[in-house]
Order: sequence, then C-alpha cells, then structure tokens
Amino acid sequence: MAKGFRNPNLNRSRPQGYWIGLAAVFILVCFSYLTMSRTNSMRIPVGGPSEFVKHVERKPICDLSNNKSDICEANGDVKIIGKDIRMVFVAPQSIDIKENDSWTIKPYARKWDEGSGARVRPVTLKLVHGHPEDAPCSINHTVPAMVFAIGGWSGANYFHDFVDVLVPLFETAHPFGGEVQFLIVNMDPHFMNKYKLFFKKLSRYDFIGYDNDDRIHCFQHVTLGLRCTSTDDFQMEPSKSPHGYTMFHFANFMRSVFSLEREYPVNLKDAGQLKKPKLMIITRANTRKFMNVEEILNLAQEVGYEVVITEGDSDLSKFSRIVNSCDVLMGVHGSALTNMVFLPTNGVVIQVVPWGSLDWIAGHYFREPAKQMKLNYLEYSINEEETTLTELYPRDHAVFKDPMSLHPQNANWETFSRIFLKEQNVRLDVKRFKPFLEHALQILGEQP
Repeated sequence: MAKGFRNPNLNRSRPQGYWIGLAAVFILVCFSYLTMSRTNSMRIPVGGPSEFVKHVERKPICDLSNNKSDICEANGDVKIIGKDIRMVFVAPQSIDIKENDSWTIKPYARKWDEGSGARVRPVTLKLVHGHPEDAPCSINHTVPAMVFAIGGWSGANYFHDFVDVLVPLFETAHPFGGEVQFLIVNMDPHFMNKYKLFFKKLSRYDFIGYDNDDRIHCFQHVTLGLRCTSTDDFQMEPSKSPHGYTMFHFANFMRSVFSLEREYPVNLKDAGQLKKPKLMIITRANTRKFMNVEEILNLAQEVGYEVVITEGDSDLSKFSRIVNSCDVLMGVHGSALTNMVFLPTNGVVIQVVPWGSLDWIAGHYFREPAKQMKLNYLEYSINEEETTLTELYPRDHAVFKDPMSLHPQNANWETFSRIFLKEQNVRLDVKRFKPFLEHALQILGEQP
C-alpha cells in the first residue's frame, strides 16, 4: 500500500456474524490444543523401548518363538543379581503370580545352534511378591538395562561377531538413543576392546560385566536377550522391525561408528576424474586361498583398477577406512567378506564361490545381505579346473560327481566343512574371470 493512502473500509463496523465466527474459531483452536496435549501425555507409542511409560508395572513379556533368539521385556521393579546370573522381578500384589512364572534363556542370538549355546551362560528371570531379603539394591539406575551375551562363536569368528552380536544388538539397542545400560554375560575383554567404538555409539554408559559383579543393580525397565527380525544371518526383516530397520541402516551406522567419509564410490562419469577405481582383493592365509594372486593382480591392473591386496586387520578403525576407500571388494566365500559393511553405498561386491554346489551358502550369508545394504553384487562360481580338490580326489569321486551328497543335509557338517571349506583352495582362471571385473567397472560407470 502506497504511503499516505488510507483504505476507507478500515473504519467500517464489522457485522455481528463476523465476531461470532471469530470467537468460534478461537474456541476450536484452544480445544484442539488441549486435546492434543492431553493425548500426547497419555500416549504409549509402539515400537521404541525408550517410549515405555515409567512405573506402569505388568508381567514380563517373553517371546520364545524366534528360532534365533529369545527375548524378554520387564517393566517395573527389577533387580539384577550379578554372579548368580538371575533377575528378580518384584511384582505388585495386583499381579497374579503362578509357580511357573520364571524364564531361563541364553541371551545370545544363535538359539538353534547347540554348539554355540554350550558356550553361553543362562540367565533366569523370576517373578516374586515382596523384596527378597538377600537383594537390597546396591545401585538404582535411571536408564533401562539390556542383558546379552558375548559367548557362542563370537570372538572366534569375525562373521559371527556381526550376525550373533552386533547386528541384533543394533536392532535392539539403537532405538534407545544411547540411554541404555549394557550388562554383559560371558564378557570377553578382547571382543569389547575390538568393538569399543560400536558399543560407545549405542550406549553412553560404561558396560557392566555381569559374570563377576557382586552388586545388585535395580532398574525400572530391562530387556533380556536380543531382537532378531530375520531368521537369516546378516539380514533384517523391516516388516517385523518396530522401526523398519534394514541392513542398509546397519551399514550406515557402522560407517558412522568409524567416521568413514566416503558415502558413494568413484564417479567414472566425471570427465575430470583421473583417479582409477580401487579394487580390494581379500586373500586368506590358510583355507580357500587364492593360489595365483599375482595373476589376479595383473589382470585387475590391466582392466583398469588400482589394487589393494590384504588379509584384513584386527584394528577395525584402520581397516574400515581402507575398505571404505575402495569401490569394489572381492574374495573367496568366507568371514572376511563381512567387511562389505564398510563399502560406500552402491559399491560392488564380487564373491568367488568355491567348488561344491555352494550357491546356497553363498547367497544365504552374503548375496542377500549385500543387496539389503544397497551394494551391487556379482557372484563367480569356480569350476572343477579352478579347485585344488583335483589334487586330493579322483574325478569320479562324489566330490565332483555328486557334491550335494556330501552336504550337511545328506552327510554331516564335519564332512562337508572338511572337504569344501578347509581342504579347498582356488586357482582362478583369469580369462574366465575377466568379464566379472569388467562388469564391475561398467556398474561403477552407470552410477548416477
């Protein structure tokens, strides 16, 4: 409006209906605000442990139906008694207690595997009325507790570190936003030191070694065991996750744990890009190792890669950065391929599958997880001429004529693993393999 201009309508009287309408709108807005405030204060959101309403006591909820892991949630007055490996839920009188209101589980995410379970201490959660005389609180915690085990195969196998502990722990603990106290059964100092940055990212509190702690820890909310939404290893099922987690979320989290900078691989479409794409070849020291690494190296350089050859490194801070600096990761089926979690999104994984009809095991452990992490996956299955098993068995042996007859479902795990996983090495046919390295380059060149 120009300066000095005056609207003649400004001083006119408003009609009576105008003021009635304005008052109605004001009342409606106030009512909506009060209703929303009250609703938010009473709401019990679904899916997040941090969203449990405090002091609402009820019977513990235990899910024993998952074939990978049992899990119990207790909301109320819970006492955790360390060396006894027991938890006592002091139920109010309003809660009816039966004689069998007790749960004993091994809080390790490989329930179906009897071999791993033998290495995990069980923890018992029991309901009682009244406070046990032998259990006064040593420490009253203000944040929820999470009780789980490091035992089983974790610590002895890199792949199991992830599938049995790190992945399910991420699924279970990440929703707490760091406000959770870890109590660990079968605590392994070496394991904790190796993954200390991971644990610190999930919890702001120093972990408690459950096995040797004489104190009695008291909590208002406890999770016993870890959540596994997928029955398959190294995978998540978003439809069963309260927060829709996938392995893509886990991979992003792992990159954040180690402050890895590269989010995407090299852009080959960039005309000013002079840097060659980097290929990491993971070798193995003992079993399923490449017998002709130099040939593979020369081939990769001929195709156009900068090449890194490594067996891995126990220093994850250092090694994760090296993996993240690469665009393509290749190796024979084995736990070292777990390092794909550090690759940039849209990177390429090439799994070399040993002889023996092992497509099922390759897919179960790495093909599907790679896809969930939004990585490009290529699979190269070697033939009879590329396996050193030809030096140990005649060509008319079941190893070559009927490999499936030696698989666990038809023979036993010991026979299967001895022949196909331990006795076998790989002599890659570089001419046959060359198209796979070229395909990986093509994939990188098609990146947006």
